[in-house]
Amino acid sequence: MTHRIKDAVRAVDAGSVMELLSGRPRVLALGEPTHGEDALLGLRNELFSQLVEQEGYRTIAIESDCLMGLAVDDYVTEGTGTLDEVMAHGFSHGWGAFAANRELVCWMREYNVGRPASERLRFAGVDGPLEITGAASPRQALTALHDCLAARVDADLLPCTTETLDRLLGTDDRWTHPDVMTDPARSVGRSAEAGELLLLADDLVALLDAETPHLIAATSRDVWDRARLYGRTATGLLRYHYWLAGTSSGRMTRLLGQRDRMMADNLLALAERGPTLVFAHNSHLQRDKSTMRMWDQPPLKWWGAGALVNARLGEEYAFLATALGTIRHRGVGTPPPDTVEGLLYALPEDPCLIGGPRLAGLLGDRVPATRVSPWFGYSPFDPARLEGADGVVFVGDVPEHQGMGPLSSEAERGE
Repeated sequence: MTHRIKDAVRAVDAGSVMELLSGRPRVLALGEPTHGEDALLGLRNELFSQLVEQEGYRTIAIESDCLMGLAVDDYVTEGTGTLDEVMAHGFSHGWGAFAANRELVCWMREYNVGRPASERLRFAGVDGPLEITGAASPRQALTALHDCLAARVDADLLPCTTETLDRLLGTDDRWTHPDVMTDPARSVGRSAEAGELLLLADDLVALLDAETPHLIAATSRDVWDRARLYGRTATGLLRYHYWLAGTSSGRMTRLLGQRDRMMADNLLALAERGPTLVFAHNSHLQRDKSTMRMWDQPPLKWWGAGALVNARLGEEYAFLATALGTIRHRGVGTPPPDTVEGLLYALPEDPCLIGGPRLAGLLGDRVPATRVSPWFGYSPFDPARLEGADGVVFVGDVPEHQGMGPLSSEAERGE
């Protein structure tokens, strides 16, 4: 068995990835089973740079705040701001502090220098303005959408004024109280004001759609795209806040589903613009239903962004899952030999790539055991998901610290 698997694995590079696929997908997703490991981010950088240069991908998206990511996109495309500024303010979840993310931004900026706008590499966050304990106020997205329309359409077409939005929004701390995740009563998501804001947001989006020919002609498709992003984010946040205020047993499932719906809508919009690479947790990108256990509740199940995008794009969506052998600094030791990770860990190739359906076929009736992680921050690969992954990227040993990767040398000198 080990010999047959060894013959099927390939290096983790653009050529090997494309050999697994029937053609270049419009969205190519690379998942990770844990966050914040430099080795995985460095591997992403190297693979994505090859796919950009060899296969013509023109957007790199990551699991970060979609509105904050606009600052990064402005920097890598136009040189707006400074590297330190965009690393500090262009990423959510603390991602800007990781060296490999800085390397990625530096390389993207260097890649774009001297290229015409149509050939430049774009950056995007696909996550909503959400953190683990709650969600942002919808103020930024709502007011940006309103301002975009107010500057370009007749005033009598607008459903409200800026003053009306300010009055209904109130102070931002009403929306962002840190206890709202565990205490729905603290949420304003089902208040009369929130309900009116959602109606207004929907109407502003409808007006944006109705005025599309004029707006594109008067500005540019990029300005229109950003206005659509503001609209998606405003309505998505208001719906998220609505469910934060809920008390039904389906509350957490709806919150998880709403977050992934926002991610999927952002990915589909990026795919309209051109071929897109995306990096996020496996659970967001897999084709199968996602599951999570929280507190003492039964497992929660919902359709993730990858499943939603796959349902729309079909073969134009591809998913590479990442599986790991050890993360010893997190207490994750050598995988049991009867797991998917254990079978791949026995191979000399590290890292390596193998087709998910190919590995499932080699295993035949042999069903690998499901690995159990001693650390909550790592999600082992579910062997039942092999058929749903176009490929499995395997990294044997994740070191505690990864030095500057292959993208960094030229890019940092360019700064």
